[in-house]
Amino acid sequence: MIVKEQPSALKLFLVMQGSVVPQILGKILVFTVLAIVVMALDRHVVALPHVSLTALSVFGIALSLFLGFRNNAAYDRWWEGRRIWGGIVSDTRNLARNCEIFIAEKEDRQDILGSAVAFAHAVRGDLHDTDVTGDIAIWIGDDEAARLGAQKGGAEAALRIIAGKVRALHESDRLSGFGQLAFSETVSALGRHQTGCERLATTPLPFVYSLLVRRTTYLYCVLLPFALVETTGPFVPIFVAVVAYVFFGLQAVTNELEHPFRQGQNGLPLRALCRTIEISVAQALDRPAPPPLSPRNGILG
Repeated sequence: MIVKEQPSALKLFLVMQGSVVPQILGKILVFTVLAIVVMALDRHVVALPHVSLTALSVFGIALSLFLGFRNNAAYDRWWEGRRIWGGIVSDTRNLARNCEIFIAEKEDRQDILGSAVAFAHAVRGDLHDTDVTGDIAIWIGDDEAARLGAQKGGAEAALRIIAGKVRALHESDRLSGFGQLAFSETVSALGRHQTGCERLATTPLPFVYSLLVRRTTYLYCVLLPFALVETTGPFVPIFVAVVAYVFFGLQAVTNELEHPFRQGQNGLPLRALCRTIEISVAQALDRPAPPPLSPRNGILG
């Protein structure tokens, strides 16, 4: 995720980091060249049919509504992903407070909270399709981390470890029934967050929305020069380039926001969120806390 201050007015037009221009530059150039060809043919070769600017404006309003709907839907997915991970951070801290309240032995607290950190990293590993065994091993040991890494559902296995530890503490009369209930509720909440992540990762926006918006955008940009050539004169390519930038840019933005867990400039900073969890757990266990992650070149991973 990009983390940087707002650029100045001049830099605003020049900055490329986080911009969708590199992705859509080819399309902008294609339709700009098309506008130049249409303008040249209409002026110097043969009079081309002109499209009513009023009719095309109605077409543009409809396209704007489609793009706005898809943009809102994509941003809702991005924001829901951030809320889910905020819940993971919050419930891990709740787990740490429960350990402080109900569990006397530091070793028992270490087992539970270490597994909570392993859970967060395992969820991140599943979403990013990356190996997180090294990050987990710091908290639960190499052998246990290797066992979790060998399982397809490492996050679910980490929750089962916490559940088994809570049951063992209760059976040995080291945890009250009320404490067991509190832990059960927190573990269930973590499981719901995991399911929410899986739902967002495996259920994209319906393809028909993307198909409709993309086709309509191409059709609009093809017809636009025929509507502007009569009224805007030599500025036709400029207007077409700006419109193509806006419409194709919105498409590119929604494509990125639709996948909040994808590694990229606009993806959620899952590694930094896991580090926040590590810091909270380390403080709860009275052990040295790792430093928070800092942005690299304006990007927080």
